[in-house]
Amino acid sequence: MFRKILIANRGEIACRVIRTAGRMGIATVAVYSDADARSPHVALADEAVRIGPAPAAESYLLPERIIAACKETGADAVHPGYGFLSERASFVEALEAEGIAFIGPPANAIAAMGDKIESKKLAAAAGVNIVPGSEGAIADTDQALIEANRIGYPVMMKASAGGGGKGMRLAWNDRDVREGFEATQREGLNSFGDDRVFIEKFIESPRHIEIQILGDRQGNILYLHERECSIQRRHQKVVEEAPSPFVSPDMRRRMGEQAVALARAVGYHSAGTVELIVSGADPTGESFYFLEMNTRLQVEHPVTEAITGVDLVEEMIRVAAGEPLPFAQLDIAMHGWAIESRVYAEDPYRGFLPSIGRLVRYDPPEAALHQSPASDGTGEQPYVRLDDGVAEGGEVSIFYDPMIAKLVTWGRTRDEAADLQIRALDDFVIEGPGHNLDFLSAIMQHPRFREGRLTTGFIAEEYPEGFTGAPADESTLRAIAACAAGMEFTRRARAQRISGQINGSPPVTSDWSVRIDGRDFAVTLGEGHAMVDGARLEGHCDWQPGVRRAQATGEGLRLGLQVTREGLHWHITTHGRRHRARVLPASLAPLATHMIEKEPPDLSRLVICPMPGLLVRLHVAEGDQVELGQPLATIEAMKMENILRAGKAGQIAAILAAEGDSLAADAVIMELD
Repeated sequence: MFRKILIANRGEIACRVIRTAGRMGIATVAVYSDADARSPHVALADEAVRIGPAPAAESYLLPERIIAACKETGADAVHPGYGFLSERASFVEALEAEGIAFIGPPANAIAAMGDKIESKKLAAAAGVNIVPGSEGAIADTDQALIEANRIGYPVMMKASAGGGGKGMRLAWNDRDVREGFEATQREGLNSFGDDRVFIEKFIESPRHIEIQILGDRQGNILYLHERECSIQRRHQKVVEEAPSPFVSPDMRRRMGEQAVALARAVGYHSAGTVELIVSGADPTGESFYFLEMNTRLQVEHPVTEAITGVDLVEEMIRVAAGEPLPFAQLDIAMHGWAIESRVYAEDPYRGFLPSIGRLVRYDPPEAALHQSPASDGTGEQPYVRLDDGVAEGGEVSIFYDPMIAKLVTWGRTRDEAADLQIRALDDFVIEGPGHNLDFLSAIMQHPRFREGRLTTGFIAEEYPEGFTGAPADESTLRAIAACAAGMEFTRRARAQRISGQINGSPPVTSDWSVRIDGRDFAVTLGEGHAMVDGARLEGHCDWQPGVRRAQATGEGLRLGLQVTREGLHWHITTHGRRHRARVLPASLAPLATHMIEKEPPDLSRLVICPMPGLLVRLHVAEGDQVELGQPLATIEAMKMENILRAGKAGQIAAILAAEGDSLAADAVIMELD
């Protein structure tokens, strides 16, 4: 067994590997860039080595820096995590040349599966179903148009070396190809150093199913069931679960056998994932096709660990050390249901724009942070697992992926796991950068999600106009109104006690007028109950002044509340929605109708940068006439390109930024007449 393992990664996956290695009695080495000098993974490891400046291209993506760190610390093995160097065959070969073990698959398997064009050929030869598409890389936009029309729209343009949702563009017509082909090439080059692009048929109503495989050096290869990864936005996974609510036992077996056949064809060992696209229009499950093979640990691996009880990181380490797998295919059980939500630094209320900044407050729900995956899912009590690599006071930077944490819940049933997600998300406090906690909760509550009717178009189909918060039913609004009145009562009573105005001052009233999201409620507070619009509501709220989180129960409801106060308003977040509540004594409420509302400024004539990023292209010049929806500028943020389009027709009056400029959020790029 290895004495010391260097983790060539950062954030939550580095912490994840360090914990398992520590449990196995193996010393660990962290590496870090200047941006990560105070990150949790650095403190968690036994040793840490600086490898360069903040940009990944100058630190985490440099094999020579990793190898130098191994030599400096005496590490005899490297675990790559995912991303960065995890699927670079030349890195594996460089490590082997130095006598350092790579905790992952052999270089030839990485090379074979890392090239999406060649991997499709290998999959077909191994008897795996493949999606119709181009036979090789596309040279230019003109050839892309020819291929797209030959295959038939819709088509997907993909960077050959792409992954993680980067380097992918969906095209419904010739215009989409013209606009997106070169952007796909640039994303492939910027993110993976390879600008080759191929095109394949886009399967409509698709489900994204993937099979986890695990192999040893003795030739044993197993599949550990499937994961459903259909909830995606811009091809980036948001929610994953295991097992899939769609996959039957027979379909699971056939998918698993094809995945094993492909792995065997390339001499695979270690953990890996075969990704498949399934036609949701075919209820028989016959129409599933090979997408790609990820020759590494997947972000969503915890849900597989939760239902099987297998610690995938531990098995990767043991396989790399030459040990055989300790179980056979028939030993891979499946217990309960697991769901993972990816907590991203992005603002769903503003079109999911990436967000950066300091984590002013980071207070996650109580979770089995240090629980061994080997014990997950084999008991009977539902639990929460949190994989993260951040801490309060740390910073979400522009240099790396915006994922903050992975929230995993295990339950005996799918509904139990989803309900536990909602409760945990209610208790998850993040202040500073924008985040998607409300959106994740809304997904968990969505009727279509609860029914398991999932496709990769779920988010686009269910939130076509953007996200404004999860729907709140009447009973929830009434409970929030009662809580808001109780909070205002408590706040004012406390203020009177502190100021010494108990004697001679008018008592704090029990009758309140509460306006929530434009609706008015009449609330009268009582002992252990409240009257809301004349109806009695039994319950309790444990909020105290200065406390950010509270619990409210009653009438069959359990609400986790996050509470702040701003001016005259309470901001109460629960069950995926932010509520703005104005609470006034009932006697004063009529006077509020005379208050003048401030009109927001008209920004419709300005093109504003929606996020911090790099202006990579201007599509227009001063004086140009533009039409509604016309591309105006392209912003690159966190390695993804975002096209800003005209919100109305008009003429470009002034351009206030130049290509190559680094822009702050809300910077004005141009003005329209």
